[in-house]
Amino acid sequence: MRKDWTPGKFPKDRTSAQRLCEWIDVGEDGLDAVDLDLTGADLSYGDFSESWFTDAKLVNARLVEAELYRSDAQGADFSGADLTGCSLVRVNLDDAVLRGATLDLANLVKASLYDVDASGASCRGTQFRGASLLGVNLRSADLRNAVFQENAFQVTLDQNTRIEGASGSVFGPAVIVEGEVSRELSGAALEGWIKDKGGNIRVLVRRRR
Repeated sequence: MRKDWTPGKFPKDRTSAQRLCEWIDVGEDGLDAVDLDLTGADLSYGDFSESWFTDAKLVNARLVEAELYRSDAQGADFSGADLTGCSLVRVNLDDAVLRGATLDLANLVKASLYDVDASGASCRGTQFRGASLLGVNLRSADLRNAVFQENAFQVTLDQNTRIEGASGSVFGPAVIVEGEVSRELSGAALEGWIKDKGGNIRVLVRRRR
C-alpha cells in the first residue's frame, strides 16, 4: 500500500474507484486520473506528485494537505472542492474551474493558472509566489492575507473581492468590475485600488528592452 495511505472516502464512480485502488496497490509513479469522475472523494493527505488530473471532475472533493507537486490538472473541475493546505507547486491548472473552492493556506508557488474561473474561491493565506495568473476570474474571491511575488496578475476583480492583508508584488493590468462598469487598471492606479481595500501589494511595471 502507498505509505499506508487510503482515501477518507472513495469516489462513487466505479471506474474511478477501481483506478484509485489499483494505483494504491502498485505504489509507483503518479495517478492517471485523466477524465475520471472523483466527485465527492476524500483524497486528503495523499501524495499525488506528478499525477494527471487532466479534465478530471473533482467537484466537492477533499484534498486537504494533499501533495500534487508538478501534477497536470488542466481543465479539471474543482468546483466546491476543499484544497486547504494543499501543495500545488508547479501544477498546471490552465482552464481549470475553482469556482467556490477552498484554497486557504495552499501553496501555488510557480503554478500556472491561465483562463481559470476562481470566482467565489477562498484563498486566505494562500501562497501565489511566482504563479502565473492570466485571465483568472477572482470576482467575489477571498484573497485575505494571500502572498504574491512578482506574479503575472491579469485577473478580474470586483467590489466583492476581499484583499485585506494581501501582500507582495504583481504585474498588472487587472480588470476591475464595479456594478455594470469594468475598467482596466495597472501601475499606481491598481496599487491604489488594492490599498483602498486593505491590501499591501506593489504593482510592478515591466521594463521595455
